Amino acid sequence: MKIAIAGGHGQIALLLAHQITDAGHDAVAIVRNPAHVSDVEQQGARAIVADLEQLGDDELALRLRGVDAVVFAAGAGPGSGAERKLSVDRDAAILLADAAERAGIERYVMVSAMAADTYDPELAVVPAKDDDAVFQVYLRAKAEADANLRARRLRWTIVRPGALVDTPPQGTVDVGRTVPRGSVTRADVATVVLHALLDDTAVGVQFEVTNGNTPIPAALDALR
Repeated sequence: MKIAIAGGHGQIALLLAHQITDAGHDAVAIVRNPAHVSDVEQQGARAIVADLEQLGDDELALRLRGVDAVVFAAGAGPGSGAERKLSVDRDAAILLADAAERAGIERYVMVSAMAADTYDPELAVVPAKDDDAVFQVYLRAKAEADANLRARRLRWTIVRPGALVDTPPQGTVDVGRTVPRGSVTRADVATVVLHALLDDTAVGVQFEVTNGNTPIPAALDALR
């Protein structure tokens, strides 16, 4: 498979690119900053330099020619304002879906956030009045991007991780439409995405994930 990853310089994306290439497939990392090209190439991926806040879906679709599946792992990141939560975490995810449809790419995996649908609509507005409100806008952006994807005919999977940590991967998880709050390693999230793609499982399923006791392939297979 040839798999394109939006937000290709993010921590999960870099781990995923490495796992994709280790599995004998092709990773394409979409990055905004040309300075990040060498980092993704070190993981075995090919880089596409493209700013998802500036491109139209037609142009992005052209750059995705030959791709079999897309992953949205982009985010405005810590310290960004509420406006960029919407323009990146929501609008760029929708742009990727539009471009995928134009390019004839059916498979789309979204890296979202646990409890995204629980945002406070009174706080999740722009301009945000404080950091708590910015977080609510972030959850709103994720929730609205997920809802947009669920309404499409794409073969989608929405992964909603718990608190992300950088400890070594465990290889075991808890998954479900909702699961108790907890943490999950970024490497395990990448592995969840990889198995969803390569095993073609959890299609049409939105689920939360934390580290738990079930091996990742079995956990995803149970979601069929």
